[in-house]
Amino acid sequence: MQKFSNFTGQARHGLEKTGLMSRQNPMDMSTAPPLKRPMNGQPSSPMAASDSIVNLSFNVPFASNLPGPEADEILHASPKAVEKWTFPEGTEEDTPIHKLPVHHGNVEQLRRLCRVLTEGSQGRVEATVTSSEPKPIPTLQRRPRKGLVTNVCVSGDSDVVHKMRAKILNETPIMLKLALVDIDTNLVIRQDLSGIRQEVLEHLDAVASYTGTDIFLLNPKPQDPENTAASYGNGSDVHFDQRLRIAIYGDSESSEHSKTRILIMIDQILQRHVDIMKLELSLHTITCGRTRKNIRLIEAASNTAIYFPPPFPRIYGYTPPGARRRGEDEVYITGENKQSVEVAKKKLHDLVMNTKCYVKDVMVSAHKIDSILLDRLDKVRKVMETNGSYVLFPQLGSQRGLIRVQGTEILHVERTVREIMALAGQFYSATWWLADPASAGASSMRAPSPSDIRTMLSDICTNSGAEIGFEKLTFAINGSDDAVKAAMMVIHQIPFVKRAQYQIRVKIELANEHKEFVSGKKNGKINKIMGQSNVQIIFDGFNEYNFYIDVCGAQYDATKNGLELVEQEMPASISFHVPDQYHKRIIGIGGQHIQRIMKRYSVFVKFSNAMDRGGIGKEDDDIKIDNVICRTPARNAQALDLVKQEIMDMVEKVDAEFVSETVVINRLYHRQLIARINEIEDLEKKWNCKIDFPATEMASDVVTISGPEYQVPQAVDQFLGMVPESHEIVLPAPSQLREFFRSAEFEPEICQKLKSQYEVNLQVRNDAKIEDLKIEDKGAETGETGDKDKEKEKADDTIEERLLLQYTRNNAGGLKDAIDFLVSHLIPHGLDASTVKGAIPRPKSDSFEDSLPFFDSKLLHNAPTPLGTDSPTRSTFGDDVSDRGSLFGKIRKPGSISSISSFLDRRKNQSNGSGSFFKQASSNASRASLVSMESRDSGYRNPWNDSGVNLPEGDETVGNGGWPLRFENKSEQKLPFASIMSGDMTPRHDPRASHDSGRPSTSHSTNGYPVPIGPPR
Repeated sequence: MQKFSNFTGQARHGLEKTGLMSRQNPMDMSTAPPLKRPMNGQPSSPMAASDSIVNLSFNVPFASNLPGPEADEILHASPKAVEKWTFPEGTEEDTPIHKLPVHHGNVEQLRRLCRVLTEGSQGRVEATVTSSEPKPIPTLQRRPRKGLVTNVCVSGDSDVVHKMRAKILNETPIMLKLALVDIDTNLVIRQDLSGIRQEVLEHLDAVASYTGTDIFLLNPKPQDPENTAASYGNGSDVHFDQRLRIAIYGDSESSEHSKTRILIMIDQILQRHVDIMKLELSLHTITCGRTRKNIRLIEAASNTAIYFPPPFPRIYGYTPPGARRRGEDEVYITGENKQSVEVAKKKLHDLVMNTKCYVKDVMVSAHKIDSILLDRLDKVRKVMETNGSYVLFPQLGSQRGLIRVQGTEILHVERTVREIMALAGQFYSATWWLADPASAGASSMRAPSPSDIRTMLSDICTNSGAEIGFEKLTFAINGSDDAVKAAMMVIHQIPFVKRAQYQIRVKIELANEHKEFVSGKKNGKINKIMGQSNVQIIFDGFNEYNFYIDVCGAQYDATKNGLELVEQEMPASISFHVPDQYHKRIIGIGGQHIQRIMKRYSVFVKFSNAMDRGGIGKEDDDIKIDNVICRTPARNAQALDLVKQEIMDMVEKVDAEFVSETVVINRLYHRQLIARINEIEDLEKKWNCKIDFPATEMASDVVTISGPEYQVPQAVDQFLGMVPESHEIVLPAPSQLREFFRSAEFEPEICQKLKSQYEVNLQVRNDAKIEDLKIEDKGAETGETGDKDKEKEKADDTIEERLLLQYTRNNAGGLKDAIDFLVSHLIPHGLDASTVKGAIPRPKSDSFEDSLPFFDSKLLHNAPTPLGTDSPTRSTFGDDVSDRGSLFGKIRKPGSISSISSFLDRRKNQSNGSGSFFKQASSNASRASLVSMESRDSGYRNPWNDSGVNLPEGDETVGNGGWPLRFENKSEQKLPFASIMSGDMTPRHDPRASHDSGRPSTSHSTNGYPVPIGPPR
């Protein structure tokens, strides 16, 4: 604390030495308000009586861009849902989404509420509502706000105005969202396939009425014609695209409540037992443990599914009319029987009884708490899940600045607090004081009227996104960094503000440990900025974690310039994981290696070992947290990736940078996988990876596998080997074919070869179906004879045999080849290949195929006779090359050929986020193909690129000087080298992915250089 006081004094001493504190101007600091006063401090100059009214303008966060379902996809809808979420008949196609009846009704409901509040206050307060589309602000590098923005401007006494703001936000359906639940068709359809079961539809309507939501039962997702086959990582669309969708529309808490009840309905259809357990809300995330490890163990041991309620109930305050909220302490448990549910309840009870908690209260600005609740609540949930902690926020608009953090260990509580403080640093606050016209000698300037003020504030708030207050000729601005700067730009363009004398102060919140980083040695950086920009910069303490940087000036351009320079000195950082055994090698003897890197790139690098992160044995062995942090001023942020690349080059391939990949598995099968937790743990240890299942209440199919980038593919392959898949084909079976199925040759020639070559088990179903043919003897009526005998002859060919192909997901790429093998061996026994139902069509061939017909080879195929033309590649200029015969048109293409292009695509996109390894895998890439291409020695290296680095993703154009056009497939470009520009190009490195952080984002720093502000973890 003593050190902090000394530092603040030095900063102010530096201001005095620059002479800025004593400069002479009409807004001299001797008459201006003190810089350290509160946001709503009283200016020293006398104010007119008309200025005593407080004006507050804020945007109501309606989800006006949320579209409704397509009308032709709706199978069933809850009462009045269609009228609310679809346009009436005859509406023009380009009608904006915000004109949907539900969005229009919400705005009208807000207008009525403001009218009632205004009339009930007896003139003490006035609220006006405006809705408009924001306009882009010139010269500001920010993405324009889209959609309709609804703004409320409240005028009156200070206490009444803030209470009215809270009342409006808590009685309005803000933050509408869409929740989706996929459900297997066979669970809800009637046995006679005539439609949806009536009891299911009635239950959906009851849930919609009970929770106050709108529920739609939608058709399956339309299949992508370009991807009609099984994908290596994401399964077969036969299983996933055929599921019905339940779409739930409502506010955040209501939609989560409705979603959970629908998930329980599905469990009840599956004959699972349901029970409820009461558990204190603040203990939910603590009981689950870090990354929900504890709850996964309980679910695995008891074979149950545990549904926790949302962690922030009643935080928005709104409840739909007639709806009921879920109990905030109710935990639903479903299991195969009552005994398994009782086992889960007992384990939960024992876990809670053995849990000890540490609690810490932290002060945060009330405006920033509201901003976090409206804009960053998802990040707070991730922080809580990562650290196994709980954060208690006050209700939206309550104007309370205290939050409470609770956790099982002090280290986890501290990490959570620092993450929340870093989120708070992403929001700015600013104050703009205007001099009184009378005291400034400008009595001829007319002050704006109350109606002008409301119009002005609404316009500023709508176009910037910030919250604006105006009291006694003082603007108070709160919001994100871009929003505050945009609001200041709009205020500066107001005529009466330009003519007045003013003082501006912008407050930036930053972690205490970055104080010396920003100020420099002996306040050198700060003094230089003050000298260049003619502004004053003061460091002001706030709490034990953060401090304020006040940038003050008497001119807008100077303040803007000073703020930009300060932002450029703020820390941009990146963090990643390097195994501890490599730290000494990277640092070098006496720090020689790392010092050389730091000097070359002007980047500070900090390593932390297990002891620095809280000691060995604190779950760090199975959670690979970041232990290297690189930090540099934001102006030099582009050097961070270069430093990371150079450090990771000194790490062995098997321990290379940690990445995350995703695979899609039916969520109902997650329970069976979790029950095999011992096998999964062995898999994780073998490949040094971590497999994370989504929370049960999320109803997500996505499983995340994270680990070293060269180990993850093997881990994914082995994990998908635990997921069974099946594919059924139906074919008409004449008597010859049926005899072959029953013969002794069928097993060794077909079944065993499918198993050995394609890892596919073949099963002939015995429930062959004979179609009922109503053969009537019409000879007496029509005089025709012999028809009955012909129909009986055809009846023999109408018998259908069903063949079931069973395999595991990692072998899904060979399904096409297995079906082709099966069909080709059944054709000699009387099968007509054109009548097979369930065969998977082959994708278009690679671009090599187009070039092969031009080689006149008698061994392979006779090419067309070349004619006399001037073209070296075409026989005639008018011919269509695609009409010619090709080698692949005569023989069957092996599976490995068509998997090369997808492998290269996967290699090119390997570091572009989740799901990039296998999401675009070839549809017919067999396991043998993948193993041959993805050997550990090659390490995902692109065989077409000798440099070993990734080819550029951009500039997807082909020049005439590149590869000849005959290598180009005009309908689909598959091989990445076909899009390289001509000439000798040096491939660039793809930026490595890094984890998110709460560093205050600035318009002058590169986005995505994340790390939590604070000491390395």
